[in-house]
Amino acid sequence: MQQFNALLLKEWRDSWRSFKLIWIPLVFLLLGVSDPLMNYFMDDILQAVGNMPEGFEMIMPELKPVDLLAASTGQFQLIGIIVLIAAYIGTFSRERQNGTATLLYVRPISFRALFLSKWVVASIVAVISAVAGYAGSMYYTALLYGTVDWLKFFAMVGTYCVWLIFVMALTIAMSAAFQTAVAATITIVLIPFGLLIDQLIGSFWEVSPWKLANYGVALVTDSVLMKHYWWTFGFVVVLMVASMMFGIVMSKHNSSKVKI
Repeated sequence: MQQFNALLLKEWRDSWRSFKLIWIPLVFLLLGVSDPLMNYFMDDILQAVGNMPEGFEMIMPELKPVDLLAASTGQFQLIGIIVLIAAYIGTFSRERQNGTATLLYVRPISFRALFLSKWVVASIVAVISAVAGYAGSMYYTALLYGTVDWLKFFAMVGTYCVWLIFVMALTIAMSAAFQTAVAATITIVLIPFGLLIDQLIGSFWEVSPWKLANYGVALVTDSVLMKHYWWTFGFVVVLMVASMMFGIVMSKHNSSKVKI
């Protein structure tokens, strides 16, 4: 436990020094506020831009608060996840490549504590970012469009945080197993590309880890069967644990590749 606490403090300081605890939440915050503001002021933006054909009239759809939350979730899924993966995909592999990992490996070390410390800090940053993004989105949505049931909103945010924690477990595991470029490619194929595939042909199945975020939004409108939600939620948790176990094993296996 003492070793885990020391490693956790190291990772926490690294996140502060690299400003990940600042700029990643800011990215999510900007993504969260962009949809309600852009949709509400779209008419004014078009009029300010000008150069529209004479008689041009654009009828904007009437949006509900949940539509804006769904749009913000889509932004997080499209851009936010890529940002998180890019920020943490080199957690293990870059340390091995540049030789800084030798400072850790010269002493007896628990690779479980090493992996968990990196995953916990990455997950904390991801959760803070998601909360910041949804807080910004909900603030302007409530201000401009109206509110939703707060308990259902918190359930949606909690569901999305679980999804991001799984994404971080997979990202750190891939970093432990492969070099940075290979790890990034595999993670992007499994997460963002997997989300795209699920959007295209996901109607053929009801339980899929890529559906968890959408099911979280559906909780707000009571449009999801709770059976499908809980099966998907459990599936993500199982994959998260499997990713962590895989990452711990591979971090130990690849420790011999550290440059000296």
